[in-house]
Formats: sequence, structure tokens, C-alpha cells
Amino acid sequence: MAKKKVVQSVDRSLIILEALADKGKPMALSNLAEEIDLNISTVHRLLNTLRLRGFIEQEEDSGKYYLGLKTFEIGNAAKKNINLISIAKPYMQDLVDQCNETTNLAILDEGEVVYIEQVASTNMVKMFAQIGSRGPAYCTGTGKALLAYEDPDQWSELFAKMDFGKFTDNTKVDSEVLRAELKEIRQQGYAIDRGEMEEGVRCVAAPIKNHEGEVIAAVSVSGPSIRLTEKYIEEEVIETVVEIAGQISARLGYRI
Repeated sequence: MAKKKVVQSVDRSLIILEALADKGKPMALSNLAEEIDLNISTVHRLLNTLRLRGFIEQEEDSGKYYLGLKTFEIGNAAKKNINLISIAKPYMQDLVDQCNETTNLAILDEGEVVYIEQVASTNMVKMFAQIGSRGPAYCTGTGKALLAYEDPDQWSELFAKMDFGKFTDNTKVDSEVLRAELKEIRQQGYAIDRGEMEEGVRCVAAPIKNHEGEVIAAVSVSGPSIRLTEKYIEEEVIETVVEIAGQISARLGYRI
């Protein structure tokens, strides 16, 4: 396979933006350069360009850098343009109302799950995922629900991008075990994470399909296992999550 060409300056500029976003607070030039493993002069030059374009701002007193208003404007515009979110949001609220647990909307990107929307429960103790954050697909409910509907012939390629790190005693780190589970998920239409990513947390997720029948996202309910018991999951949550996913799919034009 031919190696993809990358424009180095653009790639490095994006790495800077991603690093600042991940850090979530202003960073000094030296710390930023160390974080992304580039020399200070290169980072300084790129930061100046980004600052002139409004993507980066600089604190007057400390000289530290942080994301500028332009990144917010672009991110907000992208979010508004995602028809999926506006359609799914009221159904996600219904899901929270019915299950009284936090619900997430996620997509798959390069073997990782990306959270694009969330409706939080009113419980004091609840699950939280930063919108735009990423997580491993192999040990999360939404991730497995999405992986299951990828072309099985592409699973090996996707697995190769995963490090299969073990987060809890329940994390499955064998690709063949995951392959078998994905086949089961594909047949039953939903996925369950039983404390695989975080101890004491359970998640039930189901795929969302577009008008062409393609799985484009997954919706989930997550909560502490003391509330999301196996009995509750089996008797109520699975059916509710699958039903809500089906309603969102129908709004997107999917017909069985």
C-alpha cells in the first residue's frame, strides 16, 4: 500500500491544537514543545501563525498558549452541521427519563470511539464523558456496538490499531475473544460493557442506522453497576436502548 503523503507543517499545527485541547488549560511554550516532541523554535513559529489566524491565544501575564475563539467557532459549526445530533438529542433525553442514567452518542474513528453528544442523568453519582473525547472501542459498549457492524473482513485491520490494554479484571484483551463477541453482538443487536473499561460501571449500547442501513453511530446508557444490575439490564434496559436506537434510525430514514 502506498504511504499517505502528509503536509508536515499542517500536521504539526494540528498536533499542537490537539495537545492544547487534550491538556484543557494554557501551556507554556517549553511544556508544549516537550509534550509533542518538537523543538521550541518550530513550535513557536507554528504558534505565531495559529495565533494570527485566531486558533491560538496567548496570556499576557504568563505567556502561556491556549485554544482561541476560532477553534470554538469551527467546532460549533461542525456540531450544528451534524444532523444526527439534533435528531438524536430528544430521543437521548427520553432514554435518560426512562432509565434515569446518562446516555451517550458515539461514532467510530480509526478503531476508537468518539463521544459526540451526551445527556446526563440527574443522579448525584453518574457517568461522564467529555464531548469530543475518545476511548478504546474494544472494551466500551458503544465501541463494541459499532465495531460489530463493521465489515468482518476489516476486523483484523481494526484490531491492529488497538493496543488491547487491560483496564480492569473484566477487560477482554484477546482479539479472538473480541471477534466472537462482535459476532454475537451483530446477531442480537446490542452490546454490553460489564466493567471492562471502568470498574463498577456497566453500559448497554445499540447501533443507529441511516437511510441506507449503514451503522453510523451508537447510543448507550451507562451507570454504576449498583444501579445497572444484571436483572435490570436484562429485564428493561436492553429493550429500551434498542427501541430508542431504532427510533433514531427511523428518523434518519432507516426502514426494516
